[in-house]
Order: sequence, then C-alpha cells, then structure tokens
Amino acid sequence: MDVYVLFSGGKDSSLSAAILKKLGYSPHLITINFGVIPSYELAQETAKILGFKHKVITLDRKIVEKAADMVIEHKYPSPAIQYVHKTVLEILADEYSILADGTRRDDKVPKLSYSEIQSLEMRKNIQYITPLMGFGYKTLRHLASEFFIIEEIKSGVRLSSDYEAEIRHILKERGKNPEKYFPEHKQTRVVGLKKEI
Repeated sequence: MDVYVLFSGGKDSSLSAAILKKLGYSPHLITINFGVIPSYELAQETAKILGFKHKVITLDRKIVEKAADMVIEHKYPSPAIQYVHKTVLEILADEYSILADGTRRDDKVPKLSYSEIQSLEMRKNIQYITPLMGFGYKTLRHLASEFFIIEEIKSGVRLSSDYEAEIRHILKERGKNPEKYFPEHKQTRVVGLKKEI
C-alpha cells in the first residue's frame, strides 16, 4: 500500500519512512517547495541514500509569503510553521489517500491536534499517519542512531529542505534578519545508513 511521506531529509521524516516500510507500506517521499529557493536538494540526496522514491511538489509562493508575514507579526516562527504545515496537508489530502509525516510526541509545532486529525481524515476521506507520535525524544534519538549516520547543523547555517528555509529567505529579501525571529536550534540530516531499512 502506497503512503506519501512529507520529507525534509532529517532523521524524523527518514525514520517515519523506515518504520512505515517495516509495517508493509511502500513509502513515497514528498518534499514541498514554494519556488523561492531550491531548498529540496538535500532531501533529494537523502532520499537516494534511503532508497525510496522521491518527488518535489511546488506549491504557491503566497503560502510562505503569508508565513513570513506571520513571523514578523508574532516575532516568533511557531504560528507560521504551523500554518504552512496545515495548509500543505490540506492540499496534499486532495491528491493522496494516505499521508504521513515525522511529527513527534514532544513536538509543539508543526503538529495537528487530535480533533484536527479527525477533521482532516473525515473531510478528505484519507488516512493520516504519524508513526513517531508514540515515541519520546530520547527513544527517537536512539532509534535514529541505530539506523542512520546523521549530520547535525545549526539552523540557518546551511540550506535545509524544511519550511523554515524558504521563510528565512523571504525575510532576508524583505531586509529582515531571520536570526531575530528564529531561536537557535539544531537540524539533522541523514547522510548514510548503518543498517538496511
């Protein structure tokens, strides 16, 4: 059974795809781009390493333009990231009957509430799977290190394949410093396999 996994190339979306494969699904990786910068390139490289089918879907730039507005308005990125994620899921749910992502139990954003998940599944007649929702941070770190060789970098230092990359770029285009809005954090990327998935 095909499942379409929102994919950034990081350990969480990679681990989600690996778990779904173990459960008998056929994962197809999807990286979202908004035509601002080629932020999908690292995800393409990681998808090859994992051996899964991968495609880039380009959505309307207006989505991340609005997200950048929200970052400036709130002076913090969380509402903007949540908005983009929910919008992306709504759009993809019109195209794919089984969607998945790397949302974790300990995530604050992006993350759908139980009622939002129910609403999405009922309105769009889809299945939405979050394989990592039952695992805490320590467990996920252990599992990822069992399967993957991981590169960890400070956010904003190198182009990543998540929503944040294009929002940051738009802020720069507007003469804003993204570091004022995005708290410093680490991002991961899978650069190799330790065992077959």
